[in-house]
This record gives sequence, structure tokens and C-alpha cells, in this order.
Amino acid sequence: MTRTATDTSAERTVHLRKTTEPGAGRTRLAGTLLVLTALLLVSATAGLAIGSVQVPPGQVWGIVTHALGADGQEPGWSRARETIVVDVRAPRVLLGAVTGAGLAVIGTALQALVRNPLAEPYLLGVSSGASLGAVAVIVFGVTLFGPVSLSVAAFVGALGALLLVYATARTGGRITSARLVLSGVAIAAMLTAVLHLLLLTTDRGNEARAVLAWTLGGLGGVNWGTLWLPSTALLLGIGVLMVQARNLNLLLAGEEAASTMGLDVARFRARLFVLLSLVTGVLVAAAGPIGFVGLMMPHIVRLFVGGDHRRVLPTAALGGAVFLIWADIAARTIAAPMEIPVGVLTALCGGPFFLWLMRRDARRGTDRGVA
Repeated sequence: MTRTATDTSAERTVHLRKTTEPGAGRTRLAGTLLVLTALLLVSATAGLAIGSVQVPPGQVWGIVTHALGADGQEPGWSRARETIVVDVRAPRVLLGAVTGAGLAVIGTALQALVRNPLAEPYLLGVSSGASLGAVAVIVFGVTLFGPVSLSVAAFVGALGALLLVYATARTGGRITSARLVLSGVAIAAMLTAVLHLLLLTTDRGNEARAVLAWTLGGLGGVNWGTLWLPSTALLLGIGVLMVQARNLNLLLAGEEAASTMGLDVARFRARLFVLLSLVTGVLVAAAGPIGFVGLMMPHIVRLFVGGDHRRVLPTAALGGAVFLIWADIAARTIAAPMEIPVGVLTALCGGPFFLWLMRRDARRGTDRGVA
């Protein structure tokens, strides 16, 4: 017997209600968050301790507590070590945690908004749009918005790319995984070509080389004075998404079912597109385009906490922070003294994961159109 769209939507709604019911899932969520928080502390300690100058973990926390004014004792370490930990590594570790968490929650929200498990800022060309906006500001020397000009341009580029990909992939009111990914790849290729053209034709040779390295993604060169903007963007993004977690859950049941439950899907989607583009633009301006974090983390954490976005969002944020901190540690130690762009390592991890995800969905027959 042929199943109707109404039957399918009803099943999805029932499944959604089951996944959002309180109960034993809370215990699992609490345990998962506790483990990830502990892993984040261990990862941050490793990020501060590991490098060309090795610092013992105990001494790392002594330096940190002393810098925070919590330890009034005379320091038993050199001034050089304190500078390395506080002024060089600490901002880098914090940016890695902020960027990883931000990319993870952006990927989680995008997958719900377009109802596609392959959605991710890098794959959909959003990061490429943000990169183009940021590079245009650097090449043309635009300072209209002062110190945040780079982030504003990256936001505009990210939003434009996201809207273009969504409009291109949506045909007849439906989107398939293949069409969405192909649209993202095509848009990203065009935007990257324009970016490279700007770099090749600019007369700022030194800046062009630095920007070209930045387009591979990296956490180097950050300082305490530039961390406030990505940190603020992350807090804003997570705060709004947690408030809207129920509406993200409704979208899992389909647009028709979500509308029946009182959600203005078009307006909700448009508002979140703006928010996600804003956060993506700020993160790309700070760390460059880093791919696949937003693809991997949501799928991994759903194995532990289920599909409820009230659980997935905070868990994915912690998982993304831990992952990117370790990716950065590997980037600056594998080929030391040379540093590998962290975006290269995340791509090496995320590429196989993406291929596996496509094969899994193909076997399940999930590459069908969504409204």
C-alpha cells in the first residue's frame, strides 16, 4: 500500500515527540556534558602545555591562576614561559574553542533549517562567501566600519552565498541532498575563483601571500584584543538557537507539520539564515574558513544524546571546541617547526566522514526531496 505524505509527516511528528520526552535521556545528557567539559579542560591544558617549549601541566595552571590574580605567591617559572602561555598560546586555544563550538552549532542549525544531513557552512559555500567578503576588504582597504569592517564584510558575503545556494538548490519547492551539495560546490568554486582573482591582481604582494595562507584556515596571529568579537558572536548564536530549539525540532517533522503547529517557517528560516551568516562571518574573519567541523559534530553527538536540539546544541558546541583544539595542537606539532593550516587537518578528517555519510544515506534511500 502506498504511504501518503500525511502518514509520513505524522510518523515524523510522533518520533519527534518521543525524542523530546524527558526521562532517562536527561541522565545521558548530563553525563555526556560532564565528560565533554572534562575533556575540554584537558584539551585546553594540552593546548597551553604542548609546543616548541614544553610546559608541565601543573605549571600551566600555576601560570594561569597567577595571571588571573588568584595566586599571590612568587612565581617559580621564567617570565618567558609565562609570556608563551598567557600571551601566545592562551588566545589561540580560546579562539580554537570558540571557533570549533561556533562551527558545530552552525552546522547543527543548518541541517535542521534545510532538513539535510549534509548541510555545513564549508560545503554550502557559506565560508567561501565570508572569505570573499573579508578578502575584498583587505585588498581594497575598506575601513567603513572601523575595526569590525572585516567581520561585517564577511557577514555580508556569508549571507549572500547562503541565500544564493538555497535559492539555486530549491526547485519546485523541494531540495535534495545531491542538489544542495552540488549547488554549494558550484557557488563555492565561483566565489573562490573571484577571491583568487582579487589576490592575483592586487598590488599588495605581501598581503596577498598572507591572505592566501589565511584562506586555508588557521588560529595563529590571534591576540586578546581580537577575541571579544568571535566570543560575543558565539554567545549570541548559542543563546538564540537554544531559545529556538523547539522550533528547530518542529522543522524535523516537515514544513507542513511545522506550519500546522504554529511556526511561520519562511520568517523563522529567514531570521536564522541572517543569524547563522553573522556568526559564520565573524568566525571566518577571525580564523579563516575551517571546514567539516559543522558536518561531523552534530552527527557524532546525536549518537549519544538523540535528536532533540535542546540537547544537541550544547553537546555539539563542547564537542566542536574539543575537536578543534586538538586539531590545532596537531597542526603545530606534526611538522614542527613548520605549522600546517588547521583547515587542512579538519578536511582530512571531514572528507572521509562526508563520503561515508553520503554512502550511508544512499543505502537508506534518504536522498529524496524535502519541502
